[in-house]
Amino acid sequence: MLKKLATGLLLLFVTFSASARLNVFACEPEWAALVEELGHDNIKVFSATTAQQDPHRIQARPSLIAKMRRADLVVCTGADLEIGWLPVLLRRAANPKVQPGQPGYFAAAQYVSLLDKPTRLDRAEGDVHAAGDPHIHLNPNNISRVSKALTDTLVAIDPENAIVYKKNRDDFLIRWLQAVERWEQQAKTLRNLRVVTQHKSWAYLLDWLGIQEIARLEPKPGIPPSTAYLGQVLESLQHQSANAILIANYQSPKPAKWLQQRTGIPIIMLPYTIGGSNDADNLFRLFDTTLEQLQTGVKP
Repeated sequence: MLKKLATGLLLLFVTFSASARLNVFACEPEWAALVEELGHDNIKVFSATTAQQDPHRIQARPSLIAKMRRADLVVCTGADLEIGWLPVLLRRAANPKVQPGQPGYFAAAQYVSLLDKPTRLDRAEGDVHAAGDPHIHLNPNNISRVSKALTDTLVAIDPENAIVYKKNRDDFLIRWLQAVERWEQQAKTLRNLRVVTQHKSWAYLLDWLGIQEIARLEPKPGIPPSTAYLGQVLESLQHQSANAILIANYQSPKPAKWLQQRTGIPIIMLPYTIGGSNDADNLFRLFDTTLEQLQTGVKP
């Protein structure tokens, strides 16, 4: 009888502990990974997107609405990256805790300096983001800044575990800053390389590494290129050669292959986010893999 009672109490404790964890809805895999670093066993995180999806274009499915309805915290990039689907989810979920302006809504882009702020807003120019380029996670220094602000948010929502969150943050930052120093030493050989990109996804990575973007395969952000436009890109490369063509694994490789066949410039498919390759299974490995692929894939 006592054994059964003890077992029942243990199950009750485990169930209570599991239910007491914060439910975190992350818009992208990179933020899901960061929340896990900071929260460990105190959080339960769900990523709305995968590395095989374009984060600009996601359907507001009923399953996502249900997840957001139960969320204690929503962690997204912001800066209009999710403008096509996040507002729909927030409205339909009708969860007052995670609406913009509430403690349970966190937009990472608010805590970093955004690049490429447009001087003119016109939808004819493609997927232009008014606040600036939202692909902030590809500079690891931005991850450091976001981790501090996100810890403050976790503490505000769950003050009982404040000590744990701060300890996790400090541990993460020690390891992260050591890794950044190693990556920057490793990446010195990449400085001043010239690349062609497919979409405006890599500004923060290229800025951090000192790599030049000399052409882009999309005539405007989010607009597929015509053969005529690709011909213009090809002509421009007669005057300034490129070391590589960079694409993300969720993007169609057809424009890059068209250019490669005519120039011999190697295509490097970078993971872009967690899960973008088999090796990029956490934040640290995302940058390890990205640098490895750049160093082995570029044309001298």
